[in-house]
Amino acid sequence: MSVIALIPAHNEADRIGATVSAASGVRGIDRVIVIDDASADGTAALARNTGAEVIELTENLGKGGALQAGLDAVAADADIVVLLDGDLGQTAEQAWLLLAPVLAGDAAMTIATLPRPAGSGGIGLVKGLARAGIRALSGYEPIAPLSGQRVLSRAAWEAATPFARGYGVEVALTVRVARAGLRIAEVPTEMTHAATGRDIAGFAHRGRQFLQVAGALWKLWLGVRL
Repeated sequence: MSVIALIPAHNEADRIGATVSAASGVRGIDRVIVIDDASADGTAALARNTGAEVIELTENLGKGGALQAGLDAVAADADIVVLLDGDLGQTAEQAWLLLAPVLAGDAAMTIATLPRPAGSGGIGLVKGLARAGIRALSGYEPIAPLSGQRVLSRAAWEAATPFARGYGVEVALTVRVARAGLRIAEVPTEMTHAATGRDIAGFAHRGRQFLQVAGALWKLWLGVRL
């Protein structure tokens, strides 16, 4: 059984090395692939030097597009895919907590729940929209609707792809897997990543996230291609 980790990364030079190193050490993961989403800070070279296979995109496609590029490269071989954010650092080693239930056949998709980071600036609008939309479209009530740390069996990723664009990728994954009648398990972890703050950049990021999540939910409701 082939287990492949896909790590989309855009300008993650500060953490990508630690993330790759930790993911590579997870029992059961056979390959670690970083999809460098047109970074300008040496992310690709650092990932490669730490032992990852690297797919370098010349155009920034956003998270969903980067993940799709990675999946397209390994679809023939991947029995299970492990999706990890590039800024997890050493905490990526906890991917085993997500992988174990899928390997055992106890879940088709696992989702990490993360502790709330100190000093995070969000007020919950995006998470509330995502949770309500997933519930309305699939009947599933998520704890962590926006968590990007996931493991999917072949049945799950085939039911849930192509990946939605941008930050709509997680809500689309959950809706599609739930609609397919496959079991979802949310797993507590102590994973951490860089949180956005209460500054202009942070609010701009959450604004883009809100619009992309809303767009994905709207398309899922209409039944059109994401």
